[in-house]
Amino acid sequence: MGSSLRQNRCRFCQTPFMFSARFRHRSVEDVRWHVDRMREFGKRDVRFITPTSLSYGADDEEPNLAAVEELLASCKEGIGPDGRVFFGSFPSEIRPEHMSVEALRLVKRYCANDNLIVGAQSGSERVLEAAKRGHDVESVRRAVRLGIAEGFRINVDMIFGMPGEDPADAEASLKLAQELAALGARIHSHVFMPLPGTPWRDAPAGDVDPETIRAVSRLAQQGALYGHWEKQRAHAAQLAAAAQENPRPGRSRTLRLLD
Repeated sequence: MGSSLRQNRCRFCQTPFMFSARFRHRSVEDVRWHVDRMREFGKRDVRFITPTSLSYGADDEEPNLAAVEELLASCKEGIGPDGRVFFGSFPSEIRPEHMSVEALRLVKRYCANDNLIVGAQSGSERVLEAAKRGHDVESVRRAVRLGIAEGFRINVDMIFGMPGEDPADAEASLKLAQELAALGARIHSHVFMPLPGTPWRDAPAGDVDPETIRAVSRLAQQGALYGHWEKQRAHAAQLAAAAQENPRPGRSRTLRLLD
């Protein structure tokens, strides 16, 4: 049932490593059964949990929009005229390289959300490559322009303080954030946290320099940025301290950080 396509294995993210970095999508029939039960119990909103919503039903790295449409059409029918389907908004973000006019119009046809989440994570090509993101910075710019042109409010996830990030990398992320904000996007900011189970679990907590903090704060004051990055800094420090106090036995499987 569903695809067994191998996921991108982002070094900071727990999701790909929970199931050996392979997609395990529910079938349309399975999802529809649950939607029908939701409607019976008076529930009216259908949402999906996935870090790459347009990968549904895909057999390779390219989106299978026919499979996506089958899923969305069935959910919309099942939840009924008083229900709503949400797709590509939290918690089902879109990878930037998957964004297309056709995909956006599918979402518009079947879904209620007027906003989308695009996973960028960094404005530095070096950091994106080291994190194994599988896309470049230009893909992010293109995705944001396409989404805005189709009438969506675009939210862009970005992580500051990635392992090995240097001042030039931080500046590249800030410049991209400012550029996208000028286009009309909102930046959803995060600080790197060394999450258990990830290749970067033994990395230091995200360290954000004072100038970056000031620039991020200015964007927030302008309404162009939001997020709980300040709380995440404290959580990241706790995670790193716990990892040091409780070292895992045997050889570390932590992948190489940036040179």
